[in-house]
Amino acid sequence: MSTEPGAPAGTRDARETRSTRETQGAPDQTGVQYRYHRDLFPALHDWENTERAIVEFTGEQGPDGLLGLDQMGHFGPQGCDAVVGAVVARLGPGRAVDLCELGSGFGGALRYTVDRLAAAGVEVRRSYGVDLVAEHCEVSARISRAQGRTTMTELCASATAVPLPAASLDLVLVTGSMPHFPDPGAVLREAARLLRPGGLLVLTEEVSLTPDGEEPSEAFRAIHPRGVFFTTSLTDRTDQLARAGFGDVERKDLTDWAVALLADRLKVVRIFRGSVANIYGGASADLIRDTLTAAREEYLAGRLLPTLFVAGKP
Repeated sequence: MSTEPGAPAGTRDARETRSTRETQGAPDQTGVQYRYHRDLFPALHDWENTERAIVEFTGEQGPDGLLGLDQMGHFGPQGCDAVVGAVVARLGPGRAVDLCELGSGFGGALRYTVDRLAAAGVEVRRSYGVDLVAEHCEVSARISRAQGRTTMTELCASATAVPLPAASLDLVLVTGSMPHFPDPGAVLREAARLLRPGGLLVLTEEVSLTPDGEEPSEAFRAIHPRGVFFTTSLTDRTDQLARAGFGDVERKDLTDWAVALLADRLKVVRIFRGSVANIYGGASADLIRDTLTAAREEYLAGRLLPTLFVAGKP
């Protein structure tokens, strides 16, 4: 493995040992990520019946009525709103953009974000959801077709090798998927390759960023297993962004916001546990609760740093 420029040899060795150890724990990321998310959200693979249950629960149809229930990441739709706010603040309204989301999963975050950008005055000409797992892309495509979306394309590919030309996008998003990338530095370099000069990278770190010298607890790892979830220190992430060629990097600490958000999301999950169980199944409902609880505990203990990064392509 090559060494990282600009870091002392001992530091590089420690980072490489940790990276190698984590990656060796999950050599087949396609299978690992598929099995984890299949266990978490089996109902999403039967999307048509699941959608009917969601609509019955929310009383509304369409993406707004789904209330994030087709993408139950840690931050949910509120995390997407934070991304939209960052995009509008940096680019301003009245823009037309081509964009992709890396690690798009079932596509819920991307669909929601595209709609919110349009409402904020940012026209999305083309959007691409990039995910490693073919089954995730297939489900996402079915949902997009059912909603009549003609400008969204699912790409089954690694986030380190996206089948799009260099300098073809104005915006690259990562809404909470950073912990599922064993080589996040390579993902950031690919994001830089995809962006046109003046393009923008916006990413939310939900459970992927740690203070230097810290690791998540074993209680967290019981719900967020090694080999499925990978973490990176703040210093390493900053270095990765710089080596990828990004400039004008803004980092927003989301700790207080995330602690309050997860408390609210847990309240909803507990109050409507029966309805969530009817949609996803009892085991999934309990795992969603435990996942949010474990993440919130890490935020409170300072072992994870919920963060919003915005970075520009010079």
